[in-house]
Amino acid sequence: MLQKKFPALDAISTRHLNSMPEVLELKKLLQSLAMLDAIMSPEWDERFYSFNSKWDDNEKMGSMKNGCGDDFSVLFNKAGFFVKGFDHKSVISSWSTDGQLPWPGLLKGLPPEFLPASKEPAFSMDSISFCIWKLHSADSWDRGDFEFVDDEDPDGSEYLLEIFDRNPDTYRVFAQEYYEVDLEVAVIEKIYNNLPLTDELVKEINPEVSLKQLEKDISEIGYPCVNAT
Repeated sequence: MLQKKFPALDAISTRHLNSMPEVLELKKLLQSLAMLDAIMSPEWDERFYSFNSKWDDNEKMGSMKNGCGDDFSVLFNKAGFFVKGFDHKSVISSWSTDGQLPWPGLLKGLPPEFLPASKEPAFSMDSISFCIWKLHSADSWDRGDFEFVDDEDPDGSEYLLEIFDRNPDTYRVFAQEYYEVDLEVAVIEKIYNNLPLTDELVKEINPEVSLKQLEKDISEIGYPCVNAT
């Protein structure tokens, strides 16, 4: 089990949204994370990160599930993108409210373009501790209008969104702790930069996996690659 860590005070969180990636950067990052996990773990159930480039018409979705009850989901649609997260130990999680409802004000101001997503069963909105969104027409990210509880990481967003820093070393540390494998930062950086997959690149990450084995994952994730042979 990975230990929960608290990043620096200026780390990405719902209280510090200025460092959040733009839409194309976030999409690229989530595809990269899903591709790395697919290479590291052929078994789907053991993966943290996933990305479905064919989620629905004009919609894509990236997600993380850590096996300990925590998760985040990121929806990309024509309007922009919407992030829902859940830290089950958060002091403002829906698990701490009567009726397992979102914390009061958490979804206040959610644009109508994202309302269907908020009702989508796959997003498990009865398990939520934070939500942020950004319309393509907006200049910045936004969140619900409410006062945070006095806590170091009240909604768990610093903990869960640490990977959004786009630093390959963050994934290296994760892989070392979770997969117990020491990956070279330079190799991770190739995937973060969306370098097309080759069999050689796959084997740099996991010698036990071939490009051919990953065909289905590559198609679902929408990651670039050369033709598998």
